[in-house]
Amino acid sequence: MDQYARPAEAGAVNTRPSSSEVPQREVNSRLEQNRIDYSREKKKTLQARYIYGIIFLIINLKAWFFRDYGQKVLSHFYNIKACGIDGQDCCHTLGVLRVSLGCFIFFSVMFFTTIKTRKLYEARSSWHSEWWALKLVLLIVSMAVPFFLHSKYIQIYGEFARVGAGVFLVLQLVSVIEFITWWNSYWMPDEQKKQSCSLGLFMSTVFYVASVCGIVVMYAFYGRKIECSLNIFFITWTAILLIVMMAMSLHSKVNRGLLSSGIMASYLVFLCWSAIRSEPTSDSCNKEKANGNSDWTTILSFLFAIGAIVMATFSTGIDSQSFQFRKDNVQEEDDIPYDYGFFHLVFAFGAMYFGMLFISWNLNNSARKWSIDVGWASTWVKIVNEWFAATIYCK
Repeated sequence: MDQYARPAEAGAVNTRPSSSEVPQREVNSRLEQNRIDYSREKKKTLQARYIYGIIFLIINLKAWFFRDYGQKVLSHFYNIKACGIDGQDCCHTLGVLRVSLGCFIFFSVMFFTTIKTRKLYEARSSWHSEWWALKLVLLIVSMAVPFFLHSKYIQIYGEFARVGAGVFLVLQLVSVIEFITWWNSYWMPDEQKKQSCSLGLFMSTVFYVASVCGIVVMYAFYGRKIECSLNIFFITWTAILLIVMMAMSLHSKVNRGLLSSGIMASYLVFLCWSAIRSEPTSDSCNKEKANGNSDWTTILSFLFAIGAIVMATFSTGIDSQSFQFRKDNVQEEDDIPYDYGFFHLVFAFGAMYFGMLFISWNLNNSARKWSIDVGWASTWVKIVNEWFAATIYCK
């Protein structure tokens, strides 16, 4: 009987999983759970950036409100000593700068509390994507503090904001050039993909035709008189830059591709058009402004400009890879999807940038209602930005 029992007992033992299989199953289960947790955390961080974008948009609208309607509506500011007589120092230009400073304080605090965050399970990552009630309190305090500061400190901040806005323009320019380079390599990767190359060639032709049409339209609208010599100079110099970039792209030693130069040409034409549009309304060389029927277009242009500011800040903020010295880093599963510190830093500089746009880069400016980035200072900032963009691209 023993000799029949032993085989049965051995068979019973073999049906059990080995000791090595049980831990392996537990490890696989744990890894799968980690993947789910990391995916959930990444989703939170990706959603958080849109919330910050909405906050930035609301603050932009608040700055516009304080500039155009603050003195009439916000009568309770009359009791705040820092706002001066009749609340004059909390509205118009100084009101915009105070709102800009509050936005800068908020995103600076977020920058210093999230800088060098690398992993999703870090506490700073949770702070970036959660704790919205506490961050709402922080935002309210940050926006309130500047309204209790003396106007001379706000003026000092305005001088620093000019520099910060310039830094923002440089960051935005680098991001745009990186995007153009990526798009060129995506559509025109090699000679083997003929369909992709032909499509890239078609798109480069479209961009160049659009650029030439833009030059012609600007001559018709803004350079139709001899007295408009400055506009003619801006447009002519932009046309020369287009020719130089096309020649460099076709040169065998450069071999950068027509698509990238075509996109860059369109960008330069847009900057030139935007610069001329920023000239004062009293200028007789602007055919659109001379007609006098631009109330609805002014409002639409203003709203479009607000959206462009937010989108430029948002797109630059999430593009931290363009500013990395090493771009061959392997992304691990528990790494954060974008650099939180850089994201908030760009928004802090963006706060300075929208402050300058609302006051047209002039600390003594009294902008008219529904206007944004209008004045000779704004014009020259955009023209210099255009020339600087062409210089960086050609190098």
